[in-house]
Amino acid sequence: MQDIREEVKKIFPKVQALRRDFHAHPELGFEETRTSKIVEETLKSLGLEVKTGIAKTGVVGLLDTGKPGPTVALRADMDALPVRDAKKVPYASTVEGVCHACGHDGHTAMLLGAAIALSSLKDAFCGKVKFIFQPCEEIVPGGAKFMVEAGVLENPKVDNIFGLHLWTSYPVGTVGLKAGPFMAAPDSFTAEIIGKGGHGSAPHETVDAVVVAAQVVTALQTIVSRSVKPIEPAVISVGTLQAGYTFNVIADIAKISGTVRTYSDETRALIQKRMEEILKGITAAYGADYRFNYTYGYPSLINDEKVTGYVRQIAAQVVGAENVIDAEPVMGGEDFAYYLQKVPGAFAFVGAKNEAKGIVAPHHHPEFDIDEDALAIGVELLVRYVLNNGKLRA
Repeated sequence: MQDIREEVKKIFPKVQALRRDFHAHPELGFEETRTSKIVEETLKSLGLEVKTGIAKTGVVGLLDTGKPGPTVALRADMDALPVRDAKKVPYASTVEGVCHACGHDGHTAMLLGAAIALSSLKDAFCGKVKFIFQPCEEIVPGGAKFMVEAGVLENPKVDNIFGLHLWTSYPVGTVGLKAGPFMAAPDSFTAEIIGKGGHGSAPHETVDAVVVAAQVVTALQTIVSRSVKPIEPAVISVGTLQAGYTFNVIADIAKISGTVRTYSDETRALIQKRMEEILKGITAAYGADYRFNYTYGYPSLINDEKVTGYVRQIAAQVVGAENVIDAEPVMGGEDFAYYLQKVPGAFAFVGAKNEAKGIVAPHHHPEFDIDEDALAIGVELLVRYVLNNGKLRA
């Protein structure tokens, strides 16, 4: 165990430098050409078999020990967000309006660190390791879907998979995970209310799209409280309502958009059905019409129970059992869910908040940053996951 930690300490400066370089040069989804080139060059320098251009900018490296054993996959996402970087740090984004506000720079650096460490520890384990560097986690339908369709879990067939997310809701030095449903299916919707416009002084001659839309927004909130089972997690949030031209004109069109978050397919289908029923009923009552579009996002992320238990044991070795958090499910989505639909695996949160250092901003915030001590924890988790994987199969 100490040898593993020493190996991680030895490569930490490289991991930190990679993370800062990626942070300073962020790239949006499916545009990660510079990032993927660095990934490719690093993996090739280790003597790994490397495939590039998967799902546009994805990269996969294969480490083969030459000894029979499981094929284990580790995954990182590479894309940044269309968010300005407001931090005053030496590694701040050099790209206007784009920054790594979700930790994917750290994910990529940690997985490269794991590849470096495992290459040097090749004699200590059996089987193969696939290092999956995925584009475009942030935009539905997500890069993972296309990576899976391109066959990254085949040839050789992956036995199990593990992924990490740096998480500023948890303090550095902690790891959070949960078996079963862990992250929600993040769907989106739009609705257009079609009324009849007119002069503000003559509402009786119109069908006011604003009034109808207001009724729809209010009624949508009753779906979770009155149609969904109380023990089923679900969220409906209307994010936008756009209508009108000026103060004395009654609007003919109102546009609504928002998001739905669920864990079960049954609840997902129920909410979609009830939304359309509400739209149809309310618009009919007011003499209006509607157009409705419901878009499925990623599936719900469901951790395999056996693999999650295995990760819990590893996390206890890395941060101590007292620092392994029984995580509550979150209603955010993650396209790692696509991998888990195909092979057993687990997804875990690595604490990256540090109030003493002022690192407290939430994900997708212009001042988002991580305590880089979390990078070493992440690398060690990835390495130990591979080294002990034979026990998981047993």
